[in-house]
Amino acid sequence: MSRLIDGKAVAAELRARVAEAVAVLADRDISPGLATVLVGEDPASRVYVRNKIRMCAEVGIRSIEHAPDAGISQAALLDLVGRLNADPEVDGILVQLPLPAGIDASRITEAIDPLKDVDGFHTTNAGRLSAGLEAMVPCTPAGCMILLRSVCPDPKGLRAVVVGRSNIVGKPVAQLLLAAHCTVTIAHSRTVDLDARCREADILIAAVGRAEMIRGGWIGPGATVIDVGINRIEGKDGKGVLVGDVEFEAAKEVAGAITPVPGGVGPMTIACLLRNTVIAACRRRGMDVPEAIPPA
Repeated sequence: MSRLIDGKAVAAELRARVAEAVAVLADRDISPGLATVLVGEDPASRVYVRNKIRMCAEVGIRSIEHAPDAGISQAALLDLVGRLNADPEVDGILVQLPLPAGIDASRITEAIDPLKDVDGFHTTNAGRLSAGLEAMVPCTPAGCMILLRSVCPDPKGLRAVVVGRSNIVGKPVAQLLLAAHCTVTIAHSRTVDLDARCREADILIAAVGRAEMIRGGWIGPGATVIDVGINRIEGKDGKGVLVGDVEFEAAKEVAGAITPVPGGVGPMTIACLLRNTVIAACRRRGMDVPEAIPPA
């Protein structure tokens, strides 16, 4: 039976460390500010942004909210982003995705000042991360690494397999694993002998976006499994249930440590957004990041 990696507990600890860092900055008359832009009335996005705003308040980060209606033009949204870029009171900018039809999300993302890009999606940050330079790290990959280090403080030399090649999770988490001196393989749904590649892993990051695609028999004995997937399927009672990309019940009998779904990677994403906001506030001012903030 594997050790369960409690994402809720690790996220709570990270939020406490962020609050400690915010207090350090307050002693220097610095109050980090996060601007959220929610376009339209998408219910899931509204809940997500509401949770972000609540957690900002809990750790002492100022929340600056903008909620234009779904009919806003791309030009007007770009103008709003430009004003937030120029606002010295704003340290981080988060434009909630998805955006309404007719707005090019990549144009909006690229318009955000890379220093305020707390999502870490700007190509400048992606390129710097790939080059091994200081960059804003996307929240979910950062959360994956913090969870990994909670059970494996020094993964140097271990074999890591990332199943998934998205710009949001797969590629950046692979770069972070390389920076941690792991030997990294990026696999995906079309990889030949994917089961064999997974069995080779000391560390398996599942981010392919397919419910329980990675079977329990694909897990090497003692491996650490970080399951990024969040998929809704029909349960035995006919009701919807959330599952990951890994067949959890079978995998937990083999893995050394594993994240559950829900309650694993999910809680880390907002906690890492708060972390990134503090980092952005420091870097914009040419300051060192407080020691309370852990590395990704």
